[in-house]
Amino acid sequence: MSGFAFWRYRYMRRTVISGTLPGAREHPRRRHASPCCNNVPVHHPDPAAMRKQYRAQGLVATELAADPLRQFAHWFADAAAGGIDEPNAMVLSTADAQGRPSSRTVLLKSFDDRGFVFFTNYGSRKGTELTENPHASLLFPWHPIARQVIVDGGVTRVGEDETERYFRSRPHGSQLGAWASAQSTVIGSREELERRYAELVARYPEGGEPVPVPRFWGGYRVQPETIEFWQGRENRLHDRLRYRSAPEAPTGWTVERLSP
Repeated sequence: MSGFAFWRYRYMRRTVISGTLPGAREHPRRRHASPCCNNVPVHHPDPAAMRKQYRAQGLVATELAADPLRQFAHWFADAAAGGIDEPNAMVLSTADAQGRPSSRTVLLKSFDDRGFVFFTNYGSRKGTELTENPHASLLFPWHPIARQVIVDGGVTRVGEDETERYFRSRPHGSQLGAWASAQSTVIGSREELERRYAELVARYPEGGEPVPVPRFWGGYRVQPETIEFWQGRENRLHDRLRYRSAPEAPTGWTVERLSP
């Protein structure tokens, strides 16, 4: 084959396979290509270009409450007064026995000197991880007022009486939902979940027999070992003041400033 004929053959073969000539066959790889491989640009904001200057008032140790739970109560009230949607929403981070972390948003349901309480299914991923590794971190992301609170500590289950009191305060539908969902397990379809719920509605109509408290569901209390209060400031020079448990201290806590 002459040089001209060889290159003409290569050109014809390439254009036919690529489908650029009339009647060309489609290349098998193109036929089965996923839409993700079409190189269609997806336009989105550039995260690196997103910046906000925080101009909030500073945070100094001398103005803090003597203990972190009282300080948290002050900030929690500020968050609620500041119009933050669900100021009790917090990111709960846990880890399994191998140290592999997971996070999700849950709702704080009470707090006092003993710690921070939330409720969930004991068989969920977080419940399983807390059985293997009873430590957790909580993050309250109050971005509109440029504040965060980070709580680290050990975790224990609350008593059955406390769980039942809270369960009875839930809306009827939420009580049934605790029974309907085998939280964190794989489910075949949305219809399957709704079918379970409908069966429970028929079994426990509102105003009828009380819904029993599931044995697999209850509360956890995060007992703080450290609580950090983060206040956004200009030029990323944020204020970070952390209470650390110190039984020998008069208040039971020491306060330390962290570099931003």
